[in-house]
This record gives sequence, C-alpha cells and structure tokens, in this order.
Amino acid sequence: MSRVRLLLSESWASIRQNLSTTAAATMTVLIGMCLLGLFIALGTWVLSWSNHIQKELKVQVYFCTTASMPDCNSDATSAQEQAVGRALRHSAHVSGVQFVSKAEGLAQEKKANKDLFTVPLTANPLPDKFVVTTTSGKYTPTLGKAICAAHYAGVEACPPAGSSQFGDSGGAQWGSTVTKRVLTIGKVISLVFLIAVILLVIASTLLIANTIRLSIFARRREIEVMKLVGASNWFIRGPFMLEGLVCGLGGSVMAVILLLLGKSLVMPTVLGHIQGSGSDGVHALSFSLNALVLVAAGLLLGAAGSGLTLRRFLQV
Repeated sequence: MSRVRLLLSESWASIRQNLSTTAAATMTVLIGMCLLGLFIALGTWVLSWSNHIQKELKVQVYFCTTASMPDCNSDATSAQEQAVGRALRHSAHVSGVQFVSKAEGLAQEKKANKDLFTVPLTANPLPDKFVVTTTSGKYTPTLGKAICAAHYAGVEACPPAGSSQFGDSGGAQWGSTVTKRVLTIGKVISLVFLIAVILLVIASTLLIANTIRLSIFARRREIEVMKLVGASNWFIRGPFMLEGLVCGLGGSVMAVILLLLGKSLVMPTVLGHIQGSGSDGVHALSFSLNALVLVAAGLLLGAAGSGLTLRRFLQV
C-alpha cells in the first residue's frame, strides 16, 4: 500500500507541476480519439454497406421457354425444374434457393416497372427461374460458372466462357460485370479501413509520446538520481505511465462526449438524407462499443506513449 500511495502521490505531483504538458497530452489524445471514433463509425458503416450490397448478389437460373428463347427447342418440363432445384440446393456455398414461376416473375416486373406495361401483353414472355443466394457474395461467380458448366437439362445454354455476355445473359446470370465491381470495391474498402486505422493509431501514439517527452525531459535529472540510488526501472516508469493513463482517460472521455454531441445534433440530419436510398440494414458500429474502443485505446496509447518515451532516459 505504501508503494501504491507513493506512486499516486508522485503522479499527482507530476500532473500539478506540469499542467501545460499534461493539458497538451490530453488534447492530443482528444484529437486522436475523435478522429479514430469518427473513422470507426464511418468505416464500419461503409463496410456494412459493402456487405449489404454483396448480399444482394444472386445467381438467377432461367429455364427454357420457346416463347422468348429462340435457342430452346422445347419448354422445360416440371421434372427437369425439380431436378435442377435439388441439384442447386445440394451445391456448395448455397444458402437459399427460391423458385419463381413465370406468372410470379411477370407480377414482379409489373410492380417494379409499371411504365413498361401500359399496353396489355398477349402472352407471358418470361421463363420460370430459380433465384440462388450464396453464403457469401464472393461465391456468386463461382456458383454461376459451375451451373453453366453443368449444362442442366431444361436450362437455357450459357454464352461461351470468356465472351462479353458470359454471366450477364443465358441460363445462369449473375451480373458478371457488376459482381466483379462490387467485390473489388468491398476488398478495397476493407484494405483502406485497415490501413487507415493502423496509421491513425501509430500517429496518435507518436504525438502522445512526443508531448509526454517534454514532461519527462524536464525531470531527467530526477530520473537519473532515482536510477543511481537503486530504483528499479518499473518503479521509475510507474508514475509516468500513470500520468499517461490519466491523460489518455481524460482525452478519450472528452472525445466520447464530443462524439455523443455530434451524434445527437448531426446524425438525425445525415440519416434523413440517406434513409430510403437502399440503406436498410446498413449500420455502423454501435456507439457504446465505439466509446469502449476509444476509452481502451486512449488508456493504452497514454500508457504506451509514456512507457516507450521513458526508455531512453532509463539508460543511466
């Protein structure tokens, strides 16, 4: 207990005697944690949006109908459709298979594109189809190519692999061009988010370390004396790391308060502009988890900044 009291008293004395550097370190943590919190919120929302778009990627398997597909010699039979359905459900990376009859497909088209049906149709040109959902968007092209290669009976033939229409037309369609673009964007977003977080954490650590260095440099003679009289490195490092913890805690808590005010004042306006634009199910990391991450990061950076900066002054 005596060592704990000594540690606390030394830390408090250092904070009181170096209010300017303590305030500078706290403000540095505040700025760093605000930026980190904003980036976590924005980055996780963009990642959620990317995952949401990838979940919309599906493979559509069209059956032959002579009414609208000249390459088909006859309409697909019910037995052929059931056989294809069983095969699809047992395929790898498939999470769901939905059968859409030609009547249901026509009703969906009328609902989605009312302007195209101002003139009554004499016949239904749409074929029966299966809409296949994969366990992950990245498996959509793989599954589509496998369906084309299987040449299921009753399914319209796919264009040759390598042609400009492969994956965008024929019996198995997955929007090859759009799918490739969406998956590429998702990978880029994930990589940019990871790199940005790493760089931001490193920059915050260096800024905090340089700010705390001023306080340690002013007390370098005291550190040398303590080292010469036999004080251990951890005994000397303790008050400075505790000071760093206080700066980290204070800065991160103030950052959480500022972000909470911004969330209350700004977010309703921002959400009002993006609601109804296909963003249902898209969300950022919850504010409570974001706040916990910021407080933990502030404490860690404060302690690490002090501990790492002090190493060179312990070489006596």
